[in-house]
Amino acid sequence: FLCSRPQMELEALRSIYEGDLCFRELSPVSFQYRIGENGDPKAFLIEVSWPETYPQTAPVISMDAFFNNTISSAIKRSILDKLMVEVEANLGTAMTYTLFEYAKDNKELFMENQPVNTVTSVSHSIAIGTPDVPASKKKDKKEQLSKTQKRKLADKTDNKGELPRGWNWVDVIK
Repeated sequence: FLCSRPQMELEALRSIYEGDLCFRELSPVSFQYRIGENGDPKAFLIEVSWPETYPQTAPVISMDAFFNNTISSAIKRSILDKLMVEVEANLGTAMTYTLFEYAKDNKELFMENQPVNTVTSVSHSIAIGTPDVPASKKKDKKEQLSKTQKRKLADKTDNKGELPRGWNWVDVIK
């Protein structure tokens, strides 16, 4: 059972982040917030849990979520250390919102040493839908054409493989 201060903070968090897709309430004392857009390679997830003695004691801050698997442990440690400094400064007050906003404001600073994996545009479009499957594992299959399909394509196009000007024009005057 929550005493009145965390209860008020819980209601405040619910109203502030209502409709925010980055915010998730895992339980009345545990919250997740995604810093950065979904396709952003520098996005990360912070989980804040309140112990029974919160806000007099520090909340438990975690970055163990599967979403953060691509982030090096040194970067995670650095982010957590910076967040703990913020926690120390705000002990005794409701600080979950403050921590999430601090992380949002300092995202670039937190992630400046995180290498960004570059992927080709073709495989990148595949990777967006399934972020947990590495793009490198999916091979793009080339479409196989039969001889007649190739011949028809060659008849329609010029020697550079481009369709002639006006191939899709509609005759307006009939």
